[in-house]
Amino acid sequence: MSIQLYAMTCGHLVMDYHFFVEGEVGKVAIPIPSFLIKHPKGNVLFDTGLERTLQSHDHATVRTALATMADYATVQYVAGDEVSARLHSAGFDPARIDYLINSHLHLDHCGGNALIPNARWIIQKREWQAAMTPETQTANHYTQRHYDLGHDRREIDGEHDLFGDGSVVCIPTYGHTPGHQSLKIRLDDGDVVLTSDACYMRKSLEKMRLPIPAVVSDPEQMLSTFRRFKAFRDSGAKLIFGHDPDQWKALNSGPLKEVTIKALAAEAAQAKVA
Repeated sequence: MSIQLYAMTCGHLVMDYHFFVEGEVGKVAIPIPSFLIKHPKGNVLFDTGLERTLQSHDHATVRTALATMADYATVQYVAGDEVSARLHSAGFDPARIDYLINSHLHLDHCGGNALIPNARWIIQKREWQAAMTPETQTANHYTQRHYDLGHDRREIDGEHDLFGDGSVVCIPTYGHTPGHQSLKIRLDDGDVVLTSDACYMRKSLEKMRLPIPAVVSDPEQMLSTFRRFKAFRDSGAKLIFGHDPDQWKALNSGPLKEVTIKALAAEAAQAKVA
């Protein structure tokens, strides 16, 4: 049984570096990833990037779409960057994705959910509850129009083996948001963990340094998640970090591209030397 993992870039956001690693200075352009997993029992999409409204040339429209992020982020996102276009360009029909898994419900991870209309949606129960409760919705910067779309929703509680064979497993990695989840994928020659925003960058893990408090729901849980990622790495799994521009350059530059253990190992070795 062969499983393939594909990465695609769905635009970039430019923000202050300290939003991702506290203490860092300057600006950073972070990639907005989405991942396709081809499994014999169905195609899975992990995160959907930004909403198409952010491709507008009207400044006021973009600011409104960015909502609470309008004062902190600028968008690099043009027609063709949206997740549906990325899929179409590689011969995949967005209307025939079987499963949609969101790591969490921030605008750069579920903004394209509307473009994947027929998938069964897998979300942590804790994340859904937080995103539908007014107080926690505001505190965690959720925008309901991105995710309350009527998908066939399955709320899971903790670890979830999607196909029952250990090949695609949702892992609870709380801390960034109340119900954040990462994804572990078993490829032919090893395991890959998509950390999403549970760990933004390799530097985050190496220095055990969190983002600024404004984007962390529970600092202790997030540090515990960091330790879990280190355990995965030490056991041989390869980590793909949530928004690491250096790692991403080695994996994907836009169109859908297969990610292999060999490529991840080479990227990690190069990063270690650097």
